[in-house]
Amino acid sequence: MKSYKIRRYLLDYLNSIWKFFTTIKLSVILLLSLAVTSIVGTLIPQNESPAAYFQEYGEFLYRIFDVFDFFDMYNSWWFQLLIVLLTVNIVVCSIDRLKATGKIVFAKNPIFNLSRFRNHADKESIVDDRSPEQLKDIYEPFVSKGFGYMRSEQTDKGFCIFAEKWRWTRLGVYGVHLSIVLLLVGSLIGSIFGFDGYVNIPEGEAVNSIRIRNSAQAKSLDFEVLCEDFDVSFYDSGVPKEFRSSLTILEHGKPVLKKDIIVNDPLRYKGINMFQSSYGPLPPKEVTLSFKSTKTGKVYQKKVLIGQQIDIPEAGGKFVVKDYDNAYNFRGRSIGEAFSGILIPENGRPIEILLPVRFPDFDQGRKGNVAVSVRDYDRRYYTGLQVTKDPGVWVVYSGFILLIVGCYITFFMSHQRLCIDIVKKGKKSIVMVAGTANKNKLGVPNRIKKISEKLTKLA
Repeated sequence: MKSYKIRRYLLDYLNSIWKFFTTIKLSVILLLSLAVTSIVGTLIPQNESPAAYFQEYGEFLYRIFDVFDFFDMYNSWWFQLLIVLLTVNIVVCSIDRLKATGKIVFAKNPIFNLSRFRNHADKESIVDDRSPEQLKDIYEPFVSKGFGYMRSEQTDKGFCIFAEKWRWTRLGVYGVHLSIVLLLVGSLIGSIFGFDGYVNIPEGEAVNSIRIRNSAQAKSLDFEVLCEDFDVSFYDSGVPKEFRSSLTILEHGKPVLKKDIIVNDPLRYKGINMFQSSYGPLPPKEVTLSFKSTKTGKVYQKKVLIGQQIDIPEAGGKFVVKDYDNAYNFRGRSIGEAFSGILIPENGRPIEILLPVRFPDFDQGRKGNVAVSVRDYDRRYYTGLQVTKDPGVWVVYSGFILLIVGCYITFFMSHQRLCIDIVKKGKKSIVMVAGTANKNKLGVPNRIKKISEKLTKLA
């Protein structure tokens, strides 16, 4: 007796949970919650640096928002919980209502109520000189061509032909429900198991890890990515026209895939996408310097490595290139690429020298014994890649396709029923044509009228 009460209690408890998830009120609450939180996610920039949030909202709001993961809301536990609850709600509602629909869709011998058709407001009548038997034999082939199911029954005064088509379209709404479930599940899979990161790879070098976006977390890859070459072309205005990276995937040190990528043409490997997103210059390793003697006017050229000390011709002392800046600020204004170095005279103190690439005569203003300028240098770049993985993307794509198909079936197709009642009246036969549809009921009278006209023309 006690075990029976426990089982009864558990059944009642599970039944109450089931009823809770079958309510439309829960669907509305969850959808409104997702809508409101999405607005919050739009108003609060996502995945910015903690310092930016701290400065924007202050310490108090920053701590509150951080506790509730408002700064990475779409990956937060509570947002994912809302998606899970909505998914369960849709599945339970669909299962709860599918039983009644299944009785209609999968019935071997559908039930037709003749009196309902006879009392239907939208019907057409035909008077024919032929007998009910003759009309039955004429109408049956015509009806069977236009409808998937047909049967004839004898009545007290003649015959009745029942037909229907597109019974399965009642499942279209469940296709829409399933598509939403796929979209939600796909987004969850991508949120939990996917990632979005970036990596900068210098020319000629390889990496096997990336940095997760707006995070200090590193993500190791199961392979290496080698940037063999990087090319950038410019418009006449100096704006970049196209930048291209020649990438090679290495497995255990051996190349397995090569591809040149540009913007919107990524490399895909093992479910990971690598998009060309940015580039930047790297400090050169070698520079060609020009030394012009102010006494003799002679110009000397020498190739030097960064950090290498060399002798200046004509006993001008020594010189070493110390650093490189791709956007040097001089007195509050950017003068572009520039090298800095130290000139050590034979007798004197070391002098710091700035060598702007765009202004080769810049050092002549110093009026020293020798003027130094940059003649050329080896231009090196790094390629910036956006690296993403979304294992749920194909689930989402399937959901979109199913959503389109389901919406088309739900809104443009309907379960249609037809009844042709043939009654003998004196020497003539009265034919009543009536029909029903579960959707687009305003179009039913026109369809019945067209069918009646075609029946009238049948010989």
